[in-house]
Amino acid sequence: MKTVILSRYPVPTKRSLLCIAEHDFHLHWRAMSDRKGKLGLIAGNGRFPFLVLDAARAQGYEVVVAAIKEEAFPEIESHGATAVHWLSLGELSKLIEIFKREGVQRAIMAGRVKHKQIFSSIRPDWRLAKLLLSLGTRNTDSLLGAVAKVLADEGIVLENSTSFLEPLLAKAGVLTKRAPSEQDKKNITYGRTVARHMAQYDIGQTVVVAETACVAVEAMEGTDATIERAGQIMASFESGPSTLSRALTVIKIAKPNQDMRFDVPVIGVKTIEVMRKAGATCLALDAGKCLLLDGDAIITAADSAAIAIVAD
Repeated sequence: MKTVILSRYPVPTKRSLLCIAEHDFHLHWRAMSDRKGKLGLIAGNGRFPFLVLDAARAQGYEVVVAAIKEEAFPEIESHGATAVHWLSLGELSKLIEIFKREGVQRAIMAGRVKHKQIFSSIRPDWRLAKLLLSLGTRNTDSLLGAVAKVLADEGIVLENSTSFLEPLLAKAGVLTKRAPSEQDKKNITYGRTVARHMAQYDIGQTVVVAETACVAVEAMEGTDATIERAGQIMASFESGPSTLSRALTVIKIAKPNQDMRFDVPVIGVKTIEVMRKAGATCLALDAGKCLLLDGDAIITAADSAAIAIVAD
């Protein structure tokens, strides 16, 4: 007597087996192609490193984070990185060792590292000490450029910090409901001239102007502190009427030969809030060179505060 086995599934033919194998191969190949290898992330202060980490992971990278103890937010630990290593600002040799051990050959530097830290009590290791003493000037570009060269010599290429965030770069034109007034435009023209001269010496990126008079220039303190200082100067006068307007225009520019690997101009919602408190009514940026870290939320905040934002 023959035994009949009833099955819900058809017996696979040679052709169907080949199709399944081919399908599985394509799935496996696609999964492998989606993994783009490892990317190192040197994480400084603020949200910038988190945005780079999210964007790189979305594109299939395994991200190895080297978080700077004195600057990076502790939340970076739980943000989906393949590995997070903490190191001091002075530990250049440790940074290289971490990336080599992790197999990292490409890296991005994101997040602010305060320039004034060069005068802090942080002890540099032998490699960083040698680098610092070899520099004729110790401004941002010379410092970070020298670090980038040391990394390159060790087989680690530092890439543009905006390469994963191009949609957040300021677009050309008026970005807000309110356009710059005629006085704002005069301030911007004058402020850009001043800022360009300052930027060529890598002193700062921000100038604050009122009635075509320079009120404050950024140095080591950063953009927000510069705006606050300008507001304090205006607030120091008696409350009576002034012949000239005390409304401030903020001009934040890229350097003439901006190296997009580091120290890229960045603004966030906090910048708009600082401007509002200081009595600033207009912000001028360089199109394609300044990151709007909080995206459309910056524009919304500016519109609420009646602040004009324009990028040229």
